[in-house]
Amino acid sequence: MQTVIVRTGNEEYALPVESVVSIEKLEYITPIPHLPDYLLGLMKSRGELVPILDFSQILYHKPTARDEESHVVVLATDQLEVGLLVLDAKEILDLPEEKLTSTALKAYSKTPYFTTVANLENRVITVIAPNLLASSLAGMDEISAYVNEQRQSSETD
Repeated sequence: MQTVIVRTGNEEYALPVESVVSIEKLEYITPIPHLPDYLLGLMKSRGELVPILDFSQILYHKPTARDEESHVVVLATDQLEVGLLVLDAKEILDLPEEKLTSTALKAYSKTPYFTTVANLENRVITVIAPNLLASSLAGMDEISAYVNEQRQSSETD
């Protein structure tokens, strides 16, 4: 399984390489009022509006520190493209099938988007399913509708 490794807090997470559209420096984010805490706003990525999700806020209820290491990983999901704000994203790693286990995840009903854990020699990496992440977060339907509305109104201008 080929993955992009991202870091949030002291933990490492893997995103399937086929879901990753791009990895970008954090640009200006347009805030939108009355959004869930994890949603920072919208950022332009390749001419498209992309909602930016603070991954640390989703996992730990703490905002991601924004510095020169911060990156936005743009993910394609069934619903829409989303940007995940992470501390770092710089490694592509092939996770061997025999190192993956999901038994430890059975207890995590609050994180259905954790699909498996890679138990490597000197690191443990949790694998995330972008579609499950996007569909399990409260408010994503409204955000998806808003982004589609903005996209349609910019096409008719």
